Parts: sequence; C-alpha cells; structure tokens
Amino acid sequence: MPSLKEVRNRIVSVGSTMQITSAMKMVSAAKLKRAQDAITQMRPYANKLKEILENVSGSVDASENVFARNNGGKNILIVAISSNRGLAGAFNANIIKKVNLLIKDEYSDSNVTVIPVGKKATDAFKRTKYFISGQDLPHHTSELFDKLNFANVSPVAEQIMNAFLNKQFDKVILVYNQFRNAAVQIPTEEQFLPIVQTKPKAGSTSKVDYIFEPNEQFIINELIPRSLKTQFYKALLDSYASEHGARMTAMHKATDNAKAMQKDLKITYNKARQASITKEILEIVGGAEALSK
Repeated sequence: MPSLKEVRNRIVSVGSTMQITSAMKMVSAAKLKRAQDAITQMRPYANKLKEILENVSGSVDASENVFARNNGGKNILIVAISSNRGLAGAFNANIIKKVNLLIKDEYSDSNVTVIPVGKKATDAFKRTKYFISGQDLPHHTSELFDKLNFANVSPVAEQIMNAFLNKQFDKVILVYNQFRNAAVQIPTEEQFLPIVQTKPKAGSTSKVDYIFEPNEQFIINELIPRSLKTQFYKALLDSYASEHGARMTAMHKATDNAKAMQKDLKITYNKARQASITKEILEIVGGAEALSK
C-alpha cells in the first residue's frame, strides 16, 4: 500500500487536473455557442445554394462551364481540415485516418496532394510525399482559425480554384468533421471540384428552365466562384463548431474521470490512514503489555 504522503500528493494533483479540465470545458462551451449559431445559420443557405449551383451547372453547356471539367481524376487534391489544438478526443485523428484511407483505397492509382488546414493535419502530413509543394498553392492555412471569416477564407478558396482551372488538379476533395451536435461529429468527404452536375432523371417530365440574367457567361465567371467560396467557408465553419463540441465533450469526460479517480484515491487514503492508526494502537498495546510483564 502506498504511503499517506504519496496518496495525498496524488489527490492534490488530480484535483488540479480536474480544475483545468473543468475550465477548458467551460471555455469550449462558450465558444461552441457562437460557432454553432454561425453554422446553423449558414448551412441552409449554403446547402440551397449548392443545390441551385448543381442544377444550373446541368443546364449550362459542359464545354462552357470550366468548373465542371472532368478529366478522369488522375491528379487529386485533398483538403484536410483539422484544428490547431488537441485535447479534443478523436476529432483530429478521424480526419487523418479518413485522408489516409482515401489515399490508400479510392485514390491508390492517382497522384495525391494534401493541403492541411490546421496544425494537427500539418504535423501529420508535412513529412509525407503528399504534402503541398509549389508557390501557387495556399500555405500557412493554420492561420485561418485565428480569425475565421469569409474575407480571410476567400483567397485560399480562390487559389484552390485557380489550381483546378490551370489543370494542376482534376479533382478537389474536402475532408472535414460535419457538426451534428456537441457529442456527434461526422467525418465527411465532399467533392469540391469539379461541380457535380444534376441531370434530369430518365423518364422524368419535370425540367427546370432557367432564364440567365444577364447571361450564362456572367453565371460562370461570377456566381459560380462565389458559390464555391461559400461552400469552402461552410466546411470550415462545420469543422470549427465540431472542434469545440468535441473538446467540450472530451473535457467533460475527463472531469468525470478525475472526480472518480479522486474518490478512489480518498478511499485508498482513508484505508491507509486507518491501517496506520491500527498499527500504532497495536504497537502501544504491545508495548504496554511488555512493560507490565
């Protein structure tokens, strides 16, 4: 059995850890509220915009819509969105694992490049052959989470779109954690480019006849790039909310575990203290009996 001093020091240490995890939980809960409001307000708009974008792309001639170009997909760009900080459970590990599975299984015969967004993804891929190279691709993307807004995200999305238009890549995939609630984050793979064109189903009589104003060229050159930037921004907001939800849940569990450990240590301490007292009483009684004889 450990000494009383060792158990007492462990109780103090666990108590300090519990205070830290409890404080981190409250901080993440406060940040989660703002991040959750942002993504819940953004998601319906972004999803509807994506649906309209796919329908409009299906109506535009494929030869004119450069963002719907499909060259077979030999050069793949994967944007892995993680976080800058840890202590969020399996949040970052799930993204790294999903990217590795995509490289190993689905794109095993392709030339894959990974752009990590967040320090954890950067640390995971910076020593691999898949890490970004070239000055025309976005670097230092971890800084996006320091001040996450559309103005800062837009230039990064534009660089990725330009790399696709310059035929540097044939397909761009976003891998991020989709926010459902504080306890559930779903690792998601989403095709960013080329745009998935929605065609009318065979035998369907319904067909949307779009009137392009001012013209189709304006839609392709102006509205489609803006819509793509919105989709990229939505993925970052999803990941940001998921990060704080995962960290709040992880810190809540860590606090509960610390409380349980502290309770067990106090029981151990009381047992050790009782054993020490009993030993001292036995020694006193034994000594008294020896003196009486």
